[in-house]
Amino acid sequence: MRLYMHNTNTAMKGLIVGEKPSSCILFFFIIFLFLLSLSALAEPSKSIKAKEPCKRLVLYYHNIIFNGTNVANATSARATNQTKLGEDHFHFGMLMAFDDPMTKDNHLLSPPVARAQGFYLYDMKTASSAWFSYTLVFNSSEYKGTINIIGANIIDNETRDLSVVGGTGDFFMVRGIVTFRTDAIEVSKYFRLQMDIKLYECYN
Repeated sequence: MRLYMHNTNTAMKGLIVGEKPSSCILFFFIIFLFLLSLSALAEPSKSIKAKEPCKRLVLYYHNIIFNGTNVANATSARATNQTKLGEDHFHFGMLMAFDDPMTKDNHLLSPPVARAQGFYLYDMKTASSAWFSYTLVFNSSEYKGTINIIGANIIDNETRDLSVVGGTGDFFMVRGIVTFRTDAIEVSKYFRLQMDIKLYECYN
């Protein structure tokens, strides 16, 4: 046992005071990596839990489709026709532009707190789905600024989640999720969506 300790001390002395300092650095680097790996193995695994949103808004989106005559009331219109692949009720390739009012309740005539401005594109051949890209523009006494939202709205699903990818003003650089729920629909005339906006990154 004494011989073993003597040899170890001699080896350490050679590493510390020898003529090759790079060997000493390498030795301690290996020891550091070894201890680091042990600490990583010893750390218990952590489950990822969804945190509470830092801000939440529930708003209603009202979309009145232009039929060729309702110029005064319409809030959306076809920008491109459907393609040859969309010659069924899925409208594949059709692009709709919109400037829709957003209200706090589901009444169309309630004062709008924001406007949803952007487009949706019918993007599936085998199901009713529209890809949304739009901005909520706020200009009220309560909020000012914008929220940018994108994602797939698979219409037949009861709820659909889209991504909040940024914002300005009171919503500077926000991130989160918007859950769509169809609240009312009149085919080719009008539909209303409930938008449950949950923000998880807030800087204001």
